[in-house]
Amino acid sequence: MPRIQRLSPSLISKIAAGEVIERPASVVKELLENALDAGSTRIEVELEQGGLDLIRVVDNGGGILADDLPLAFASHATSKLASAEDLFHIGTLGFRGEALASIGGVGQVTLQSRPADQASGAEITCQGGELSAIRAWNGAPGTRIEVRHLFFNTPVRRKFLRTAATELGRITEVFTRLALAHLGVHFTLRHKGKLVHDVPVSATLMDRIGLFFGKDVRDSLYPLQAEHGAIKLSGFIANPACERGNAQMQYVFVNGRWVRDRSLGHAVQQAYRGLLMSGRYAVAFLFLEVPTGLVDVNVHPTKAEVRFQDSQSFYRLVLHAVRSRLQGEDLTARLGVPQAVAARVEDPGNEATSPSGGTRPDQHPAYTGSAVPLARQASASSAPRITGPSPCIPAPWEIPDTNAASSATHPPPAPGSTQAAMASERFNALQLYNTYLAVETPEGLLVIDQHALHERILFEELRSRLRSGPLEAQRLLIPEPVEFPADQAALALESREPLIALGLGVEAFGGGTLLLTSYPAILGKRPPPAILRAVVDYLAVQDRVPDREHLLHDVLSLMACHAAVRAGDALTAEQMAALVARRDLATDTHHCPHGRPTSLLFSRHDLERQFGRI
Repeated sequence: MPRIQRLSPSLISKIAAGEVIERPASVVKELLENALDAGSTRIEVELEQGGLDLIRVVDNGGGILADDLPLAFASHATSKLASAEDLFHIGTLGFRGEALASIGGVGQVTLQSRPADQASGAEITCQGGELSAIRAWNGAPGTRIEVRHLFFNTPVRRKFLRTAATELGRITEVFTRLALAHLGVHFTLRHKGKLVHDVPVSATLMDRIGLFFGKDVRDSLYPLQAEHGAIKLSGFIANPACERGNAQMQYVFVNGRWVRDRSLGHAVQQAYRGLLMSGRYAVAFLFLEVPTGLVDVNVHPTKAEVRFQDSQSFYRLVLHAVRSRLQGEDLTARLGVPQAVAARVEDPGNEATSPSGGTRPDQHPAYTGSAVPLARQASASSAPRITGPSPCIPAPWEIPDTNAASSATHPPPAPGSTQAAMASERFNALQLYNTYLAVETPEGLLVIDQHALHERILFEELRSRLRSGPLEAQRLLIPEPVEFPADQAALALESREPLIALGLGVEAFGGGTLLLTSYPAILGKRPPPAILRAVVDYLAVQDRVPDREHLLHDVLSLMACHAAVRAGDALTAEQMAALVARRDLATDTHHCPHGRPTSLLFSRHDLERQFGRI
């Protein structure tokens, strides 16, 4: 039986280093955070071989007294905590007192420092946990740390690191996060003597976003500000057209600390619901200022996660602030604004959707240099709203003529907006490829995706009706059996209550068979089992049964998709006019419920420029 024994200090330091120091980026993060906590206004980072051979961080902060240099490498030694009470009011980036101890355990470290009020400074070295004597150093005020040959004494760890280019990319991401969160600090990053980033002290948050992510992202941003009690939210969110294939460009900071928080990320995605296609993610830069007593940052070794005292309050603040800001913008897609290019969505009515990787309008050679900035005149208060139930449009041959709709029934659209320009007595539209409608407006040529627009209109009409009670259902004289795998049938039965509200009646029949007893009347002549299969397919890919609000939203969008006119359906002049006329009666007609743009505006300015008139 092995005996219990104490581990050696050297082994303890290596184990601790493994928890905090995973790769060169971890070292850079800890050293930059220490420099910021020291009050630095200028921080320089120099690297060799992606940080594997050298990491040098130089700052002009408060410095360290000569007698304290050995303590800087001692485990759990820090100047940032004095009592247990301080753990509940942490206002610094670093506080655990193990960063330098961990780095010194797996690297060859030289620490040189001089407080501004001292005539000279001092230096000390630490190699694999072994400290040298303190020596005099005549450098400038601040601190200079060099870390060479990281993991020199743990070759197995070094073997699992990636290439220098990959490690440099990870370091650059750490550098980016801290530079975004700490305005008023001059940051520089060099690799092999070449300047990678130079962020001047005068650079604003918008400037820094443009520097790190480019002009396209910077020009797509909307400023955001909100507060709830003592909690303040600020930052920028991007136009939905600036979406990405992952959530890496959703930056969330709490009191200057970058954090990963699934709840806040979910709030951002929910705010963009209906504006992004499935599998696409919004771009956002959000900064929360929170009283230190309301957040616990001491829940993760690398301080990448936090715990909020009332997480629901933070969720609601982010959700409502982002959603309200988006509702205040005219999100009509315009020539020159990058459009979403994503994989084909399961959209039965959208046979003409282009596959991923197609040429975007702004990438076509004919459109080079024709970028038109986003129009941002619309406001949330002036955006049109549906005021009550209105006739549904279940099939192309049943589209009613609503050109003469009473202005007393629906409020007028916002003056100067694209919707206002179209709210005329008659709409002369030209159908292209039995899929798109071309409409002349004072702003330019508006090209509409007939399926996407009709789907959005139906979705909002269904949602409006649902607020007044269950949707109208058509009962089947003879219930129709529909076969499913047993687990999928169970999911449908678990969601029976909200499905009934949508007009879908289901009952268990044994095994994986469900009896469809009723279906939404809006489906008209569509096969009744089709919508049920679509709903069950949707439920099957969820991690869990969605809450009622999300389930209703997604199923309504499926129903609207099945009931809308399809790509390839020929429309009469009256049907086209009726569809276009109804565009100004919906709230978010710039995107369908699946997140695809419903229209693209070629401004008159762009047309004239392309034809050489200006």
